[in-house]
Amino acid sequence: MIRVGVVGASGWADASHLPALTSLPAYEVTAVATTKQASADRVAAAYGVRHAFADAAELAAHPDVDLIVVSVRVTGHAAVIRAALDAGKHVVSEWPLAVDEGEARELAEAATASGVHHAVVLQGRHSPSARFVADLLAAGRIGTLQSAVLVAAGDPFGGDSIPAELAWSLDPASGNSILTIMAGHFLATLERVAGRFTEVSARLPRVHERVRIGDTDRTEANATPDQVLVHGLLEGGATASVTIHGGNGRTPDGFLLKLAGSTGTLTATPVDQGPFIHWSDWEIRVDGELLTVPDSYGTVPIGIPAGPPANIAALYQEVAAAITEGRRPDPDFEAALRHHRLLTAIERAAASRTPQQIP
Repeated sequence: MIRVGVVGASGWADASHLPALTSLPAYEVTAVATTKQASADRVAAAYGVRHAFADAAELAAHPDVDLIVVSVRVTGHAAVIRAALDAGKHVVSEWPLAVDEGEARELAEAATASGVHHAVVLQGRHSPSARFVADLLAAGRIGTLQSAVLVAAGDPFGGDSIPAELAWSLDPASGNSILTIMAGHFLATLERVAGRFTEVSARLPRVHERVRIGDTDRTEANATPDQVLVHGLLEGGATASVTIHGGNGRTPDGFLLKLAGSTGTLTATPVDQGPFIHWSDWEIRVDGELLTVPDSYGTVPIGIPAGPPANIAALYQEVAAAITEGRRPDPDFEAALRHHRLLTAIERAAASRTPQQIP
């Protein structure tokens, strides 16, 4: 049994990590932490957790915790991760790992040196739909992949308004934007299916200089992109074209993935309108024929809610297996660093208007 402490338990983790962890037999949530003791106590009571803290370092040092989940704002990741590593605890961090590539490199090096197991929540890599499509491509179902096209909604980032609770994201130093969050997750899922980018060209248009906050008349300056446009080359020589468009909706309008091969074409769209590509089940067609994802790809126990908890639960199953087998989880902090390098290359390509190689 892996005993888990969740830092940032009253926010995103309450809708994703905690439902996943409390449904997996390999884990026991023994501690939670938030910035306020009252909210930590509420979450602990809701999930029957023994320990509640208002101090992440105190949670990290507690002997009843083996693994620490980092689900706070990106700017707070490094401090919690370092506290976990100093305490010799395994650590699972939400994506993005860090505010930029430099900080990601420092954290990856520290985690590797510590000898603990570490993983990052790029849950689209564990999507049953994505894994099935990757296997179809590997088996030659559409021949040799020649091009990949992804069009996806980046709501609630990139519109002329933003929810008040995300207003802090308008500063690039926050590490939380349509590029880092939405493109980060979407591109990781695309790479799981079609292979890694080796070269990118990009544009990062900023349409809205000021953005309205929530349902108010107040506006704030915006210094982050509103759209992400990427063209590139993939391993194996296929081309890729990605458009992530911003919007104001709390429920996005989904995505379209089109993979053209030498002998056929595969398309994927969300089964239900709204979910992002790394959350949702996909409707998959090859040359118009509807395919069903085999049950063998759905390894998450029955009872875990669809949406974010499902693929995050699959990630936690991978982490538990890696700990048992004494190997690195996929994706770990080194994989996260490589993904940060991809986003850095996109920024450089947009700024220089020249293609960039991916280190």
